[in-house]
Amino acid sequence: MTNTSDTCQVKTTCPYCGVGCGVNAEVSDNQLIAVSGDRDHPANQGRLCVKGSALHETTGLEGRLLEPRIDGASVSWEQAIDHVAQGFRKTIEAHGPDSVALYLSGQILTEDYYVANKLMKGFIGSANVDTNSRLCMSSAVAAHKRAFGADLVPGCYEDLELAELLILTGSNTAWAHPVIYQRIVAAKKARPEMKIVVIDPRQTATCDIADLHLPLKPGSDGYLFTGLLSYLADNDALDSTFIDNHTEGFDSALLAAKQLTGSVAESARRCGLPETGLGLLYDWFSRTEKVVTLFSQGINQSSSGVDKGNAIINCHLATGKIGKPGSAPFSITGQPNAMGGREVGGLANQLAAHMDFSDPANIELVETFWQAPNMVHQEGLKAVDMFQAVHDGRIKAIWIMGTNPVASLPDADLVREALQRCELVVVSDCIEKTDTTACANVLLPATGWAEKDGTVTNSERVISRQRGFLKPAGKSRHDWQIICSVARAMGFDAGFEFTSPGQIFTEHAALSGYRNNGRRYFDISALESLTEEQYNQLQPVRWPAAKQANLNPKRLFQSGQFNTPSGRARMVAVTPTAPVNRTSEQFPLVLNTGRIRDQWHTMTRTGKASRLLNHIDQPFVEISPEDAAQKQIADNDLVEVSNALGRCVVRANVTDRQPAGSLFMPIHWSAQFTSQARVDSLIAPICDPIAGQPESKYCPVTIRTLNSLWRGILISDKELADLPCEYWCKVPLTKGFRYELAGLQQPDSWQQWLASITTISPDRIELNSTSAYRLASFNGNQPELLFFAASRAHPKEAHLKKAHLKEALPNSAWLSKQFAQPISTAAQRMALLAGKPVDNSTDCGAIICSCFEVGEKQIQQAISQGAASTDELAAKLKCGSNCGSCLPEIRALLN
Repeated sequence: MTNTSDTCQVKTTCPYCGVGCGVNAEVSDNQLIAVSGDRDHPANQGRLCVKGSALHETTGLEGRLLEPRIDGASVSWEQAIDHVAQGFRKTIEAHGPDSVALYLSGQILTEDYYVANKLMKGFIGSANVDTNSRLCMSSAVAAHKRAFGADLVPGCYEDLELAELLILTGSNTAWAHPVIYQRIVAAKKARPEMKIVVIDPRQTATCDIADLHLPLKPGSDGYLFTGLLSYLADNDALDSTFIDNHTEGFDSALLAAKQLTGSVAESARRCGLPETGLGLLYDWFSRTEKVVTLFSQGINQSSSGVDKGNAIINCHLATGKIGKPGSAPFSITGQPNAMGGREVGGLANQLAAHMDFSDPANIELVETFWQAPNMVHQEGLKAVDMFQAVHDGRIKAIWIMGTNPVASLPDADLVREALQRCELVVVSDCIEKTDTTACANVLLPATGWAEKDGTVTNSERVISRQRGFLKPAGKSRHDWQIICSVARAMGFDAGFEFTSPGQIFTEHAALSGYRNNGRRYFDISALESLTEEQYNQLQPVRWPAAKQANLNPKRLFQSGQFNTPSGRARMVAVTPTAPVNRTSEQFPLVLNTGRIRDQWHTMTRTGKASRLLNHIDQPFVEISPEDAAQKQIADNDLVEVSNALGRCVVRANVTDRQPAGSLFMPIHWSAQFTSQARVDSLIAPICDPIAGQPESKYCPVTIRTLNSLWRGILISDKELADLPCEYWCKVPLTKGFRYELAGLQQPDSWQQWLASITTISPDRIELNSTSAYRLASFNGNQPELLFFAASRAHPKEAHLKKAHLKEALPNSAWLSKQFAQPISTAAQRMALLAGKPVDNSTDCGAIICSCFEVGEKQIQQAISQGAASTDELAAKLKCGSNCGSCLPEIRALLN
């Protein structure tokens, strides 16, 4: 912590993706006033993405859960703790320990994870503790364990910069991990000969720097990598010495690869790729010494995600491209502490400290270390099965911490129904209103990112301190404190006497080294004796960090020694399979899901920063021009995407970046932000049989246009609910909320429609015609409600085309800015009702650069005036000069 006369600066860690960026937090009077990247942190070296740069805009108390509640009534902490403890205890007494469950999150800290896992597996006696990381990285975990003997990521971020060939597969790195992408961009700029290949059905922002984009058929990734193994064998590109000395299972792995993908032509056919493009990738891989294959959700979120991960790893093992600078198969995690949760046993099939239930000696070891009275001896239910068990009544009490499964799990409507049926639903969260808190009996206020204190582990195995620098809001408590309080109230006094996160961390570190003797690679026993002061001052440290050996290697397996009983890596015989659910005449299109650039998960935090909604403010579905024409869908039409499980109503984005036959929808919008866009309500609960990770990248659906008769914009200084129309989307503003609206039926009276949802000031001006209605109401000189509707419902307006409805509405961004300004003259009032400035100045267009709010029209104008590069545009407009997340879109405009 650094102090100035009025402020202090605290080094902490970003709470978003798995890059694990270091953050300098500038704090004054218990408020976060600014953030910057920590130049000393190995992950980001001073960089932050647009989400990280806006962290200080998300820490206010708006929307916070500030006190415990039981059945909607405020209670004391003592009452809440007793209610949860007694509820769990009575359920266990009546139905056994497997009738209760915990569902955790990659958002909580390692110390929180540790005590939750210890309570369930050692003291309650059930392994029904799982995490939303199951949806993110469990396929990679299982692939690592099969190949390496443990969940071990062999490489580091530096390898991405040292690689001569970088393969990005199943990862829109530019948007999902922007800081890593910027490191790659810098490496490519420094070494233009570096080859970058993007394997993705879509043409994403990441393709901006690709030498080769392979738009493979959705779900066919496994065939691509088994085909690569066949090619390597056929073209004398194997490292026979490495195979003979450091691996086992090569012959069976190659035989399996040959059976389905014995030639480039056959692999290309199965992947839906041109043979020339695929052959070029295979040739580059075979002839390049330093290769990194970076893989993420597009590989993992599959009914065969583990096999796909092992198919990638097989190619690196067969060529010895592992354990060396610039060479590794590299799984990059989606959440800030997905890795930390894996380390402590946060998954239902894990025990603790990278041990699992496969060896009884592991169970005895952990039982002895914990002095556990009710040690569990078998795996618990993974996430999807866990909520199915809640639905059918086998699990009668569940405690959910820091996550939103009603919006994020597959078959999300069933998950909501399951929680509504459940006898006891406890939710710990820092946010009051989520899709999941709406289903809870008990709400426990947890501290938020800026208040929490502990550690997280990023994708390159670096443990960083997340330091709290704000006082806990309201009556909120840290997750580890809440868990320990419940444990003690259940009668488990011994084992949960912790008074600080440092004490929990050192116990976790001690367990990692307990009876280890080099047997387990996860060993941080060098940290088990940290004092409180040393823990508070802890600098980023990469594991392993064993007490017995003063080693802290950047890369694992440099000696060719693996964590298996034989010390050899296992090559796995992979037989690729197609996705389980197939398209049909009824559901002919494949829906893919993923992230957008400026939002995070279900927007509980990023949705509070109005700047982060400037880039994309509404849910959408990407559709190819061919499919749009066939379905008679125009750009920006209101459409319904549906299948047998559910339906979503969103705007259409017609783009040639999307291949024919496929759609794409983002994961972020929940029922708190829009009427019907929870994309996971469409995803079937089909999982990888080993990992239990859902198949979220391949979902058969159909799409049709909805014949909206009117569209509208409503801006209010109050948050509104239950808007009576087919489509609404809430966009939080710096002041108030904007609602984008559309309806299939026009109200008889707009005045009555508005009066049904809010109170309208008598100080108002209106405009009313058969095809348009506008209203602006005021409280003194301040606007309090703006409403604009364009209609084609009346017979005289029947010829008005759908596209004209949006054109008949004013610019939402301009209105939103004016809403925050005092309106003091009659001319300003009329300009507001007209929906355009008095001087007729043009708007800046769709926001491209969120950091400096630079729009597409501004960039296009600067280009027309001679700006010919991103550097020149940055000098003129600042766009792209901060986090760099917008550079792919800026380059697209330049091109």
